[in-house]
Amino acid sequence: MKITTTALAAATALAVPGLAEAREITFETTLKNYGGDGAYVVIYVVDASGAYKGTLWMAGGKAKYYRHLSDWEAASGGARAEIDGITGASVGAGRTLKITADLADALIDGGFEIRVDTAVEDMRDNPSDVVAPLTSAGNGKPVAGRGYVESFTYSF
Repeated sequence: MKITTTALAAATALAVPGLAEAREITFETTLKNYGGDGAYVVIYVVDASGAYKGTLWMAGGKAKYYRHLSDWEAASGGARAEIDGITGASVGAGRTLKITADLADALIDGGFEIRVDTAVEDMRDNPSDVVAPLTSAGNGKPVAGRGYVESFTYSF
């Protein structure tokens, strides 16, 4: 089963104002069969220096667990207001989270990275489970995660 969502709020936050062109990008995060509860998963964007630029999606509804997404928490300052409207249910083991967002073309090949943090209750937290440069060359190419993520792909 795939969970599909359109992350329009995030697209607005990450689109460059003015004359910028935007591109629809689909992000797919497939989790391993790790044998635990549903995972909290956050997908976010940082610039070349690692500075937080915005959250695309937060899977997992209980805010008290967001601190376990520690790289996102540190980068965003725990920007709870920013994730209003782009938060959904946690993702089960072996399942795929699929979201689509419109991102400014300037983000592609502009030194930006997509990062994915994961955490599962009563199991290990995985900050920066996935770190993937947002490039034309990476379009459609799966990236293995370091923790609960089996594969992560973006395509446009």
